Amino acid sequence: MKRFRHLALGMCLFFLLGTLNAQQLSLFTQYRENATIINPAAMESDFLAFGQNMTLGANYRSQWNGISGNPRTQAVRFSFMGDGSGASLLAGGYLMNDQTGPTGFTGVYARVGAVISGDPEYSGIAVALSGGMVQYRVNSDEFNLRDPNDVLGMNSQTEIFPDVGAGIYFYQMLSGAMDGDMFYAGVSVPQVAGIDLTFKNDDGEFAVQRIQHFYGMVGLYHFFRNDGFLEPSLWVKYVDGAPINADLNLRYQTPNALWIGTGISSAGNFHFEAGFNLGENVGLYNNIKIGYGYDYSFSSFGPTVGDTHELQISYSFDR
Repeated sequence: MKRFRHLALGMCLFFLLGTLNAQQLSLFTQYRENATIINPAAMESDFLAFGQNMTLGANYRSQWNGISGNPRTQAVRFSFMGDGSGASLLAGGYLMNDQTGPTGFTGVYARVGAVISGDPEYSGIAVALSGGMVQYRVNSDEFNLRDPNDVLGMNSQTEIFPDVGAGIYFYQMLSGAMDGDMFYAGVSVPQVAGIDLTFKNDDGEFAVQRIQHFYGMVGLYHFFRNDGFLEPSLWVKYVDGAPINADLNLRYQTPNALWIGTGISSAGNFHFEAGFNLGENVGLYNNIKIGYGYDYSFSSFGPTVGDTHELQISYSFDR
């Protein structure tokens, strides 16, 4: 989404102006499958929908295809929730790599927290922290300057900083007219520390300022008697200096393996997703989920950007 990610052009302006403030965290079309990256206290969709408390997953995203230096993101994640009443352990972690033109970052994180609940299978309030180390990098060899006589005046550089995130998450199995449905909501600040990444060139210093990101997520699993379900969800993102952005999505899991979804964002993006969910519906005890997401930008503001493709796979089971 063009208001929430910077291109290589943005980095060139950054060198000219000294400081650039922009979205610094990766985006996801299938964000419900990556909820634990967005919010360290979040429950995996495999737990909310199928009651499975351990998940391994991987995600690959190629954004704005057709534009040179387009963002590409890879992530691998693991999550676990312990059994028991009172307070259950919430743990996991993820590894993420993101490259946009000559700039990129690689981070490794662990997450730990607790689910406060009398029976975590039906409801709970989770609080958690994530922490890790992130390497930011700038490859000067990939900058193409309009004037061949211009000199960037720097070598390729890297900076390594610690990173901390925090979140709170609530989920509740409903009763009455919506008996058996599962409601969830959470808020998070996945990048708490505001740190200036300072590099040096021949003319002095320039910096990229890491700024806080504020996320909110809410959704509902409406289960049908045929074992299918419908999931409306909303992901709201706010970064200082940019307008509030909201993604509204609807996903339907058929009684068989297929699931499909669609959505729209206030930034002018259309979302489509589809995949296969192979678990009890095909006679398996564990669950294998394979999904594909597609974004198309129709906004009339700013430059035209290419479409986006995203693949994800996960394996979950009940310990």
